[in-house]
Amino acid sequence: MEDSQQDSKKKTSYEPWTKEQIDVLLELMVDAARRGWRDNSGIFSKTTVEERILHVLNDKLRCNKTYSNYQSWLKWSKNHWTSYQNLLKFSSGFRFDPITKKFTAPNEVWDEYLEAHSKDANLSYGKFSDYEDLAIAVGNGVAVGKNSIGLGSATDANTLGDDENRDARIEDLRRFDV
Repeated sequence: MEDSQQDSKKKTSYEPWTKEQIDVLLELMVDAARRGWRDNSGIFSKTTVEERILHVLNDKLRCNKTYSNYQSWLKWSKNHWTSYQNLLKFSSGFRFDPITKKFTAPNEVWDEYLEAHSKDANLSYGKFSDYEDLAIAVGNGVAVGKNSIGLGSATDANTLGDDENRDARIEDLRRFDV
């Protein structure tokens, strides 16, 4: 194989995201979401990311993050967000405490969850200061898939009503993992 072909096949070295870069990126993404810069499917277009988010990040922190770097970080973040959501869907015993920035539940609920999800043990003791920003930046509530439904974060049990059909409606919602 020629040297030029070998050079083109070499991967560029990955520059990890610093905490400061992630904090600024999340801040910019939350701002972009609040400004309505997502497309109809709930994601930021490549143009928006490059021109309105990464451009500002790179200027502010004098770094050179690319769209490829952004996609890598986004994949990682979505995996973490999915872990957070799986925890909260597992049992009504879990909640996120915005003061302590931790997930809370009685010990027996944690024990049951960790028995089934041992890879998520850090959720039982970690502090998640990015939770609320990730909720806006990557957990935008957009339904994906033919059977997905989303009620949004402003929904509470009171919207279900207090009549005799309330329990039946709650059971229907549970079947959809809402």
